[in-house]
Amino acid sequence: MQHWIFLSVAIISEVIATSCLKASEGFTRLWPSLVVIVGYVLAFYLLSLTLKTIPVGVAYAIWSGAGLVLIALSGWVFFGQSLDIPAMVGLILIVAGIVVINMFSQTVSL
Repeated sequence: MQHWIFLSVAIISEVIATSCLKASEGFTRLWPSLVVIVGYVLAFYLLSLTLKTIPVGVAYAIWSGAGLVLIALSGWVFFGQSLDIPAMVGLILIVAGIVVINMFSQTVSL
């Protein structure tokens, strides 16, 4: 169970860090830049702890897929970026893939 907490916090850290990249303005603003650095360090550290119990392919698929969906939603909510129908369908398919991995893959239950 602990590995799911690590993976969840890794995903959230990566989403926060990636969202702050825009605000860092090419690492010219101190505080957003620090959030980016700390967020990515925390995300990769927690992902490395996750890999002790979840296979790398499965953990990375969940991490990158969930991160991608959350980043797209973050861009929509915080930066007013639009999502057209094909983008929304693609995001739904990514979420469906994550659900399939978690519900049916025998490697996730390790």
